[in-house]
Amino acid sequence: MVQSIHMKSNTKNLGLALLLIAAPLVYAAYVYPNLPDTIPTHFNISGEADAYGGKDSIFLGPGIMAVVGIFVFILLSNIKSIDPIRYKSADDGLYKKFALFTVAFLSMISFIIVFSASSHAIAIGKLLLPALGLFFAGFGWYMPKIHQNYFAGFKLPWTLENENNWNETHKLAGKIWMYGGFVQAVATLFLPNVAGFIVFFSITFIMVIIPTVFSYRMFKRGNTIE
Repeated sequence: MVQSIHMKSNTKNLGLALLLIAAPLVYAAYVYPNLPDTIPTHFNISGEADAYGGKDSIFLGPGIMAVVGIFVFILLSNIKSIDPIRYKSADDGLYKKFALFTVAFLSMISFIIVFSASSHAIAIGKLLLPALGLFFAGFGWYMPKIHQNYFAGFKLPWTLENENNWNETHKLAGKIWMYGGFVQAVATLFLPNVAGFIVFFSITFIMVIIPTVFSYRMFKRGNTIE
């Protein structure tokens, strides 16, 4: 009975993931007939197109994201069984939800790519960077709930060696990433493109370096909290 429910849940998650992955490709197919023969395929830091390709390239971005999405979904959905340590405390349900969350984000990126290639109304940076900020914020919400593993989270020598170090580092990182991600989303939405780009990566650096330093200092104290 439990195994049957588990299989149904896996099938439902897989079906939803495939729908999310397919949606941007359907959107690309919808806009394709009305595209000019040449469309932008790359944008510079100012959000201006600096490379072009044929209209068929509208499927390139969503296609790459689809492949990445399938790989990530399979990886995260089976993280407990393929992790070499196989931590018993790992929560399969949490990782499956995070897998869908990640696929949904990749699908959103695909929509942004198609929209930017087919319309010049909004610079891609005004959509892409806020989306990344929101993803970081969502990841921050998940962080304190993620148990030790080799695939998701701050995989530092000190966090992987000690469970208490892992837990405390991810509690701190979760807060920093949630707030930092929201600040990134708002800042990049309203600031000029170049300024938004600088602010985004400056905040990203802070979001990475603070938990890393905290984890190392905790390790040097014998993995205890001050």
